[in-house]
Amino acid sequence: MREVAFIKQNKQKWLNFEKTIYNNHFKHPDELSSLYIQLMNDLSYAQTYYPKSKTISYLNQLASAAFQRIYRTKRTKTNRFISFWKTEIPLIMFDYRRYTFYAFLIFGLFVAIGALSAAYDDSFVRLILGDHYVNTTLENIENGDPVAIYKSGSNWGSFIGITFNNLFVSMKSFIFGISGGIGTGYILMVNGIMLGSFQYFFYEQGVLWESVRGIWIHGAMEIFAIVITGAAGLVLGASILFPKTYSRLTALKIGLKNGIKILISTFPFMFAAGLLEGFVTRYSNTMPNWLSVGIILLTLAFISFYYLIYPHIIHKKLRTHVATI
Repeated sequence: MREVAFIKQNKQKWLNFEKTIYNNHFKHPDELSSLYIQLMNDLSYAQTYYPKSKTISYLNQLASAAFQRIYRTKRTKTNRFISFWKTEIPLIMFDYRRYTFYAFLIFGLFVAIGALSAAYDDSFVRLILGDHYVNTTLENIENGDPVAIYKSGSNWGSFIGITFNNLFVSMKSFIFGISGGIGTGYILMVNGIMLGSFQYFFYEQGVLWESVRGIWIHGAMEIFAIVITGAAGLVLGASILFPKTYSRLTALKIGLKNGIKILISTFPFMFAAGLLEGFVTRYSNTMPNWLSVGIILLTLAFISFYYLIYPHIIHKKLRTHVATI
C-alpha cells in the first residue's frame, strides 16, 4: 500500500484518537488501551514500510500521549505526586527528547564561542563578566583561593539569593519560548557564552582545576537544569511554529502545559544546587579532591540519569505493559 493511501485510510481514526486523548472522551482506561493497541499496529506498519516517513513521528507522539493518559486515569495505589515524578515527567521528556538535544546543542555551541572569543580577545572576559568580578577574582587567585568570591556572605543568604536567581533565569528561559523559541535561544546563548568565557578565564590564569573542583560542585546540577528549562522553552516555541495536525491554539495549550511541567521538574534540582553553593562550595579548598570530584560526578550522574536515561527506561517499560492490556 502506498503511504498516501495508508494515511488516507487511517487519517480519521487518528484524528478521533487525538480527540479521545486530549479531550478525555473515554469512559474507562481499557477503552483507551484498546485504541492504543490499534495505534501501535499502525505505527508498526509505518515503521516497516515507510521507515523515513514523518508519519512515524506523528504516531509516536500520539503513543506517548496515550501512555500518559492511561497511567493518569488508571487506578493505582501511587499518589499523584509520586506518579508525576516517577512516570509523567519521564514520559514528557521522552516525547520531547529532541528539544532537549537542541537545547544542549545550542548551549554547547555558545560555550565554545565564549571560550574562543576569550582566547582571541583579551577584553572579552571583562566585557562579559564585568571589571569588578575579574579584578576581585584576580586578587583571590593571588591570595591562593580562586573561588573565594563564592564564599562571601552567610550560608543561608547565599542559598536564598542564588536559588532565586536560578529560578528567575529558568522561568525567563521558558517564558521567552513564547517568541517562537528565539527568546529561549537568546537566554541559552547568554549563559553559554558566559560559561565559556568564565572557564577560559580560569584556564588562562592557570587555575582551571581549582575552579572546576569548586564551582562545579553546585554548577553541575545548576547548569544542567537551566538547559532543561531551555528545552521547555523550545517546546513552547515549537508548539506555536509547528502545530502539526492540531489547531495553533490547541498546540499552544499542549506545549504550554507540558513545558510548565518540565519547568517545575527542575525546581528541586535548583534548590539542591543552591544548597550546595551555600553550604558546600565554600569549603571546596579544604576538602580532599576525591570528595569534591565525587560530589560533582554524583550530582551530574543523577540529573543526567533522570532527564536523559530514565525516560527511555520508563517508555520501554510502559510500552511493554500497555501492549499486554
